[in-house]
Amino acid sequence: MKNRSRVKVLIVDDSAVVRKLLTTILSKDPEIEVVGTAVDAYLARDKIKRLHPDVLTLDVEMPRMDGVTFLRNLMRLHPMPVIMVSTLTEKGASVTLDALGYGAVDFVCKPKIDISNTLEDYSAELIRKVKGAATVRVRRYEERTTSSASRLSSQVNERHSVEKIIPQVSNRKHFSTTDKIIAIGASTGGTEAISEILETLPISVPGIVVTQHIPETFSKAFAKRVNSRCAINVTEARDGEMILPGHAYISPGNKHLLVVRDGTRWRCKLNDDVPVNRHKPSVDVLFRSVANSAGSNALGIILTGMGKDGAQGLKDMLDSGAKTIAQDEASSIVWGMPGAAVELGAAEKVLALKSISSQLVSTFSS
Repeated sequence: MKNRSRVKVLIVDDSAVVRKLLTTILSKDPEIEVVGTAVDAYLARDKIKRLHPDVLTLDVEMPRMDGVTFLRNLMRLHPMPVIMVSTLTEKGASVTLDALGYGAVDFVCKPKIDISNTLEDYSAELIRKVKGAATVRVRRYEERTTSSASRLSSQVNERHSVEKIIPQVSNRKHFSTTDKIIAIGASTGGTEAISEILETLPISVPGIVVTQHIPETFSKAFAKRVNSRCAINVTEARDGEMILPGHAYISPGNKHLLVVRDGTRWRCKLNDDVPVNRHKPSVDVLFRSVANSAGSNALGIILTGMGKDGAQGLKDMLDSGAKTIAQDEASSIVWGMPGAAVELGAAEKVLALKSISSQLVSTFSS
């Protein structure tokens, strides 16, 4: 977090109830100060100039000017860390993915008024993301090709062990096969990073499995969006689906994605167990399953993201004989997950985002 007493937050939302709820949640943390609220983009613009917030929470749908239009203007003229607040609908998912492309750091779902039983989890997520956003150095939208970011100083300590879902296999014995597999994991900033990689890959690329920290409604919209930009076929993973070359399978929100062996090939397996590292889907779960099932036939890539989910899983992949890559700090929105993997010694190579896809092509070209 920045070297100041508290993170200053401006809340922009047309709903008085939501403004009050977000203010209440964030104000409970002593390291956060809600410096103001605004009901629309025009009032937000004036308050940004006057209050100089560190982080903005921005409603997607607002009167007079919608959140994405305001975001585009803001990131050109006064770039700053923005967290979008979105509805859990197909339209909300699509618009929020647009916002991430225009420079928003992250997003949270709009809180439901009747979520008293899950408000504690929602509050923890919101606070964590606001603090994480405060560490990001944002550039103007036109320049956002290699955003630089600060490493998060605090990591999530609370976690369910990946062992509960998929025990580590020692002395792995893999059947002989020429089939390869690529596993990718990401969180904050990952939707654009994953898209940038997949868009450049030829249909001859091995099968790809992807875990991105994303809500249930958003994963299908994300897969559909990336698929429209790619030569390869990108879909939301289905349980039991065969993993084929030239295809990428995105984990559904709220389900872990695992890779299991089927003879000399692999299939997707969806798991509805507990979150790992507070995440479901978890990158550690995916990477561990790939390490156990594919070993040296695999390549693992950990991309931008808050926290450390996936770092140990990437180490499991490396120990199983797989090739491993971590995104470098300069091109990461948040160098939490890849940074943790590098610190753990899990990454054979540390590459800029633009270099990762070319590395994939060269690694698997015949």
